[in-house]
Amino acid sequence: MMTLKPHSLLLGMAIFAILLQSSGAGLQSPAYAATGEISTVEVVSRYGPSVVAVHMMVEGFRIHPTMEPQDYQGGGSGFVVDEEGRIVTNYHVVAAALQEPEPGATELALLPEATITVSFIEDPDRFFPVRVRGANPDFDLALLEIIDPAERPKVGPLPLGDSAGVKAGEKAIAIGSPFGLHSSVTTGVVSAIERERPGLIGIDIPFIQTDAAINPGNSGGPLFNARGEVIGINNAILAAGAGPGAFLGVGFAVPVNLLKESMDALVAGGLSGVAAALAELPDRPRLGLSAALSVEDYPRSLRRELNLPAHGIVVTDISPGGPADRAGLIGPTGAVTDGRLTLPVGSDIIVSADGERMRRIIDLQQLVLRAKAGDTVTLTVWRDGEERQVEVTLEVVAVE
Repeated sequence: MMTLKPHSLLLGMAIFAILLQSSGAGLQSPAYAATGEISTVEVVSRYGPSVVAVHMMVEGFRIHPTMEPQDYQGGGSGFVVDEEGRIVTNYHVVAAALQEPEPGATELALLPEATITVSFIEDPDRFFPVRVRGANPDFDLALLEIIDPAERPKVGPLPLGDSAGVKAGEKAIAIGSPFGLHSSVTTGVVSAIERERPGLIGIDIPFIQTDAAINPGNSGGPLFNARGEVIGINNAILAAGAGPGAFLGVGFAVPVNLLKESMDALVAGGLSGVAAALAELPDRPRLGLSAALSVEDYPRSLRRELNLPAHGIVVTDISPGGPADRAGLIGPTGAVTDGRLTLPVGSDIIVSADGERMRRIIDLQQLVLRAKAGDTVTLTVWRDGEERQVEVTLEVVAVE
């Protein structure tokens, strides 16, 4: 056995330490470089200027014809998505400002009393009027265009990643305007992928779940990975029904691949997606009512205060003289607000239809689509704390 002298032992330990350090650097640096990961500070510095705050105002907005009009303000976030400066946001951020779309329209017209503007972090007090080019309610997406393109800031589009490759545990960075706080940054990880949950109109979306704080106002903003690629479009509306409206550790984002699949139709203009196609079907039977909300869209505290049922679809409008009107169903009689949301109250809530539990809007849509003109649907309706049975006979209302 070879015996090392003290100075030889020290030399050997030094050489071993150098080998360890070299080996560690050799293993870690190329692997880290290969991922393309950059710091959160660099993500914000590079891409933050392309994230916008979206501001929506409707003067004299009526939730229901029998109610007094009131000014309605809303907002969210968005981001520049192409070289033409178009901006992606959530459809629900701008929906209240839109008129009923005309068939074949290449743009979604605003209500005469409505305005939508965007602002950029470089000059947050300057507001650029925008038009809504197109929307896909299925995935809660809308595409905005600055009305005067010569005025828009010279910022580039955000790089779109591949949401099919997203893995639970990887870093997630959100930029948006929660509670009106322009370009706020939050970080976390991807908590899960393909969380199948109903979107805005009830169609299931395979959401990306994250623990990066997503709050009201983040809706429509980007969710980045550690390479600065957009992997999702934040959708804060899903968190609202789970509590008082603030972040509870579970946020959801629409996978960016759904945006990429939808872009051609969004640029073409008007409404697109399955829901839009169904709405344009001629000679389809209808109930003669609108139901734009479910009970779960109401904060829990408000559900308890109003003594709402555990589930159901909230009737938000009744067509005068239509089947639902003749059957005695009623729409909202008032509204409540918590400073952020204005929600109708006093209307009937459809708990079940033909024995099928109604939890999401799409549940009722699918039932009606399976029916024929002249069929009678038995609705279980909740009103003033009691349930009753109402029979409604479907009628054909041709789309003009």
